[in-house]
Amino acid sequence: MNDGDLIEHTLSSELVFDGELLKVHRDKIRHHDETEAVREWIAHPGAVVAIALLDNRHLIFERQFRYPLHQVFLELPAGKIEVNEHPLDTARRELREETGYIAKSWRHLATMHPCIGYSDEHIEIFWAQGLSYVGHERDAGEHLEIHEMTIADALLAVRDGEITDAKTITALLWADKILSGVWPLPD
Repeated sequence: MNDGDLIEHTLSSELVFDGELLKVHRDKIRHHDETEAVREWIAHPGAVVAIALLDNRHLIFERQFRYPLHQVFLELPAGKIEVNEHPLDTARRELREETGYIAKSWRHLATMHPCIGYSDEHIEIFWAQGLSYVGHERDAGEHLEIHEMTIADALLAVRDGEITDAKTITALLWADKILSGVWPLPD
């Protein structure tokens, strides 16, 4: 089978929900064999996650309540890309606003797609080092705690089910490989 046999062609698209963050679509599609189906999917503006490495080789984490699951999660600093904002600018802004740190050096590592079955969301993974604390500038209503962890402790937290956030787990894979010297830090 070639890629052309896998591609679905949009016949019609309907915006069924237009929210502040998310837009829900219902599309009618056609397969290469002429069968038709419906695809419901969510348009998302994209986000970033920052692997912020302190001089003591600890990573910066946040604990915050996430409403959809009514639970407090441990995760790396992250945030939504604003309209016309470059992802690196988002990463810098979110790290400063949420944690109070700025970084001398930034590297883009990868793009991940956390929900390919029902969303076009992409999350850009960034590496930040040479950190300095300058004080946070959290948004009104943004409540979180900042924590430091070694990569070893973070991976144990993944294993033990204390970290279940997909973007954090994916970014920790990169952090582990970079900190262990298996993968070079991109230029």
